[in-house]
Amino acid sequence: MADSKDTYKTILTPSEEVLFKEKNNKFFGYAFPITNEEEVKIQLEHLKKIHFSARHWCYAYQLGTEKISFRANDDGEPTNSAGMPIYGQIQSFEVTNVLVVVVRYFGGVKLGVGGLISAYKTTAQMALENAEIIEKTIDLYYTIFFDYKNMNKVMRIIKEKNLEIVSQKMELNCEIKVATRKKNAETIFDIFSSLFEVSIKKEN
Repeated sequence: MADSKDTYKTILTPSEEVLFKEKNNKFFGYAFPITNEEEVKIQLEHLKKIHFSARHWCYAYQLGTEKISFRANDDGEPTNSAGMPIYGQIQSFEVTNVLVVVVRYFGGVKLGVGGLISAYKTTAQMALENAEIIEKTIDLYYTIFFDYKNMNKVMRIIKEKNLEIVSQKMELNCEIKVATRKKNAETIFDIFSSLFEVSIKKEN
């Protein structure tokens, strides 16, 4: 059942810079973990400062675990000769929430479309090989509402089910936000829904 998959792969930290050379052209490759499109802009601006004399800053990224969004950018290279070969490597490594950037310095020798595709693909592959790929769980978030007097029974279930407490507000009316793996989410929801004087709401 495809829907029961509740893990995904991403990279732990930005990769070390890699360099691929082809006929005097230099291709520098980078992979970054990202959580939103704003981070894409930040990383690109940073690389443009480092490589201010480069010719092209081509990239691809993928975000999301169930709803996927992606973008591939050729940055002035012939259509689909840079961004898509980079994105192909993101797919090949089966990672998400990842940005891969390849910076090109023109060395005076044109590579042709085939040569560019190969160079961008190889550099992206090297960047991802250089990154530490980790597996994470797809978590769902719930807020549990209850009166202070019901604290013990709520906390007992949180402990029994090994739920992660994201935030809590302990007053006369208490709220605890918890995270649980997707595959356990329905069970957790049912347990708290059936408790007397306790309510639960799914967060987006």
